[in-house]
Amino acid sequence: MALNLEQKKAVVSEIANVAQDAHSLVAAEYRGSSVDLMTAMRSDARKTGVYLRVAKNTLVKRAVQGTEYECIADALVGPLLYAFSQEDPGCAARLIKDHAKDNDHLEVKFVSIGGSLLAASELARLASLPTKDQAISQLMSVMKAPIEKLARTLAEPHAKLTRTIAAIKDSKAA
Repeated sequence: MALNLEQKKAVVSEIANVAQDAHSLVAAEYRGSSVDLMTAMRSDARKTGVYLRVAKNTLVKRAVQGTEYECIADALVGPLLYAFSQEDPGCAARLIKDHAKDNDHLEVKFVSIGGSLLAASELARLASLPTKDQAISQLMSVMKAPIEKLARTLAEPHAKLTRTIAAIKDSKAA
């Protein structure tokens, strides 16, 4: 269905707004994918904070002008599905990677993060990034480790003395 000028402007505006706040972008060719698989992927995208959109490449090219995704302009070829990460940098990559296992027709074309265009082979690396909660958990465990070690070190002389006295008591009792 052809879009009129106002609809095209609305699509460009919507994608530009999403691109301004997005952490990363994954583009995949979806040609030949079934409706059921695409519907499942859209449902999972809503749950994980990923903005999925199929749009004309010329409209996307206009929408990303002036954003950090301007580098993708030359890579927009063929029918593409655009997945923008809203929550954390790896959520779109995890979504596409998980659904590409079940859908042979879903082929990643490129990944963009931090103003640079990366090859499709970088999808696994981006998908392996921790979520925000996982990153906070890792940071807190690193910050907590020295304090725990200090507490164990300070408590050890008292514990050793207690064990020694208990051993002497047991030896005299026997």
